[in-house]
Amino acid sequence: MTWRLLAWSGIAVAALTPIIGGIWLLILPAASAFRVPPPIAQQEHDATLAALKPPKRARPLIAIIGINDMTETTDYLMPYGILKRADIADVVTLATGPGPVTLFPVLKVEPDATIAAFDAAHPDGADYVIVPAMSRDDDPAVMQWIRRQAEQGAVIVGICAGGKVVAATGLLDGRRATTHWFYLKDWRDNHPAIRYVADRRIVVDRGVATTTGISASMPMSLTLIEAIAGRARAEAVAREIGLPDWDARHDSSAFKFTRPFALTAIRNTLAFWNREQFGLALVPGADEVSLALVADSWSRTYRSHAATFAATADPVTTRNGLRIYPQIVAASWPADRLLPAVGTTPPAQALDQALAGIEARYGSGTADFVAVQLEYARGYAER
Repeated sequence: MTWRLLAWSGIAVAALTPIIGGIWLLILPAASAFRVPPPIAQQEHDATLAALKPPKRARPLIAIIGINDMTETTDYLMPYGILKRADIADVVTLATGPGPVTLFPVLKVEPDATIAAFDAAHPDGADYVIVPAMSRDDDPAVMQWIRRQAEQGAVIVGICAGGKVVAATGLLDGRRATTHWFYLKDWRDNHPAIRYVADRRIVVDRGVATTTGISASMPMSLTLIEAIAGRARAEAVAREIGLPDWDARHDSSAFKFTRPFALTAIRNTLAFWNREQFGLALVPGADEVSLALVADSWSRTYRSHAATFAATADPVTTRNGLRIYPQIVAASWPADRLLPAVGTTPPAQALDQALAGIEARYGSGTADFVAVQLEYARGYAER
């Protein structure tokens, strides 16, 4: 009797699973329609800049913190690349412990220092602390260090799901803030004292800034440059990287878990026998922003993964002095799976080019799937 009951139970579950899954898919919303948000009022923009003014030094000290075993690629590298390019502050990359930082979903870097070494060299703390998304939101060393930096007067900047890390410190309680759309519900459920702000990709409140998805790293970095060094310097850097504007406007309603998003995730996951690994040549002087965007995008398709390669296992120094380890030692890569070299176009176009390549390879559904993960409104000029 028992084995028959178990057998029939198993059959029932197997039969119900596709039915339940089908119902779930049917109740999901259809594809999002993007709208162009209205411009940000000058008064609001000026208030954001005033809230981001350097709190301590004439030439600020900016620290980008990560945990060694898993920190988000673009959140960590994009602010570094843009702020170093601007040369308006001293920018350092940090890790909680010695050794390289493994980035998700791809790349491995050698940080400038550990948080202990940074504290010894700068007992008065940083002017700004940039907090990327991490594999753990409540790493004890990160929590303690961020709280201490805030107590010393640093402006804390949570990039993308780095807002979850900042929320775990308690610094967002009672403050206005935002984060990546995918984590928004849990973020608000776990931290009900946060005052969520929709339709803004940058929110600043009393010494703590937060952003929406990964693509918001670029406008956040340019806004920080403008706050530190003025509009003219920010415009000059924006021209160099190919970005025409960078205000806080955003269409939050366009980013949600939709039926096309779910179907693409399921379809690409089930195609496990047809995974592809693409090679991205790691060369000296590579632009960190372009490298991060290309590697990140191609590693989010659920059909492919990008891997950096070089002729030796030695770390390669990027445009602004970061040391990145190749993932694979190889002198060359098969031409049909070799990604275009980064740095041939302005960094702001790297994401569009990567998405165009993904669309050509896997279709527009997968390109849109990646763009939504990055919270990037593909199809109109929001970055």
